Amino acid sequence: MSASHIPLPERIRPRRLSDVIGQTHLLGEHGPLRQAVDQGRLPSMIFWGPPGVGKTTLALLLAEAVDRPLISLSAISAGVKDVREILGQSGDPTGLLPPPVVFIDEIHRFNKAQQDALLAAVEKGKITLIGATTENPSFEVNSALLSRAQVYTLNALDRDELLAVVQRALTLDPILKQRSIELKETDALFQLSGGDARKLLNLLELVVDTHADDEAVVITNDLVIQRAQQHVVRYDKSGDQHYDIVSAFIKSMRGSDPDAALYWMARMIKGGEDPVFIARRMLILASEDIGNANPNALLLAGECFRAVQAIGYPECRIILGQTAVYLATSPKSNSTYQAIDAALALAEKTADLPVPLHLRNAPTKLMREQGYGVGYKYAHSYPGNFVQQAFLPEKLQGTRFYEAGDNARERETAKLMESLWKGFK
Repeated sequence: MSASHIPLPERIRPRRLSDVIGQTHLLGEHGPLRQAVDQGRLPSMIFWGPPGVGKTTLALLLAEAVDRPLISLSAISAGVKDVREILGQSGDPTGLLPPPVVFIDEIHRFNKAQQDALLAAVEKGKITLIGATTENPSFEVNSALLSRAQVYTLNALDRDELLAVVQRALTLDPILKQRSIELKETDALFQLSGGDARKLLNLLELVVDTHADDEAVVITNDLVIQRAQQHVVRYDKSGDQHYDIVSAFIKSMRGSDPDAALYWMARMIKGGEDPVFIARRMLILASEDIGNANPNALLLAGECFRAVQAIGYPECRIILGQTAVYLATSPKSNSTYQAIDAALALAEKTADLPVPLHLRNAPTKLMREQGYGVGYKYAHSYPGNFVQQAFLPEKLQGTRFYEAGDNARERETAKLMESLWKGFK
């Protein structure tokens, strides 16, 4: 067994920005964080990304790179008093020294009052704030604070980056490099870690530590799966399994299994999960996976979200359960989800295409003389409140983004659209 009580992820935590694996879009030669460090400046920012991608490490290294003192807080344990005490000790009255970096892990867990306490200090430049969150900042961070901080998205590590993390551990860690370890297979390690470097390293250490110090270790997929199954832990709303159970919950509803959906929801509730977090996930699923197969799903999920905010535990469990069952038993369609993504992809490539003249407003005489609005057909002036005419740019005529899903409601919609547009597109 390993003689060290320090977990492997901490033992090989990067000590310099150049040691960081991944996030090249931020740290590469032309990345915004690399440029900021090279210029000796550090704006307030929020790191948004899944667990184990280096948010905390990056904050520590950035502060060190620009020679700033660092003050760390965890939003789980810190209150308004802690925030105000730190802010009261921060800053140089003369304004000559650069402000300290205040790093707040899991900033999404700060309530409005706690976030407001940070606002004035950030605005006046008393501190440089770096917040880390696994939740969408648009939902969880006050808009006033969000407008004063740059949001940077950190990505889950890909297979090559995960392999680099493992190889770094095997060659640099003072304990592992003394062991006889053969990395024969990696699929299980990578799949179970899900792009989370911390989870990957913990799993690697778990596998190695189940062997005697003088025993050779051959890492195979079967060995990793066996050790991982023996080490299943209870739901921890601030830990790695949080994301696994949320994933199982969503996939159970998508897969139309209300019993499994209720079970995984119950695991989250028993673990003390924020009910608003659960409701938000169902609100997203109602549109992404059900969509126009049953538009009422989005309405019910929206009402669930608002009700949970107003009621809270224990009563809101009833509303959560009702909504989960409704979503799981609803017909499914991702047609509109795919349609908007396809439209966004094409819009990015064709942003220079002009709006057809007949679709443009013509509030001035000059515009009318230039042909704005000419030839536009007002739908309500025609039988059935419909008339065939072109609405896309000329180069995109005939393009289709929306393909009706295979469900009763959308099949009816498809028939209607086909009859209306027959012979035109």
